[in-house]
Amino acid sequence: QVQLVESGGGLVQAGGSLRLSCAASGSIFSINTMGWYRQAPGKQRELVADITRGGSTNYGDSVKGRFTISRDNAKNTVYLQMNSLKPEDTDVYYCAADVQVVGDLRVLRYWGQGTQVTVSS
Repeated sequence: QVQLVESGGGLVQAGGSLRLSCAASGSIFSINTMGWYRQAPGKQRELVADITRGGSTNYGDSVKGRFTISRDNAKNTVYLQMNSLKPEDTDVYYCAADVQVVGDLRVLRYWGQGTQVTVSS
């Protein structure tokens, strides 16, 4: 039905930057909020940032001022620009999208497979 494919993770030194991308595809009628979450082993998944279809954004406290979320509605794609990265940003980053599929009135949350971000000190 709906697939979210993430890209852009990797290894970077502290103070560096990475840009994550997540493209949604499938039988999509519309996408409401899109966002990024992260999760370390043994910890709960936490919000990094999300963005509504209209462009309103919301950030986790630990990334405010360093990360920027954006989206391209025509491409069903969300981006996360991560600057001034810290070792504590090391996690698996997951893309999420609240999607209404064609022929269904429900809005369901879909998740990507996750991409590893590692920040070395």
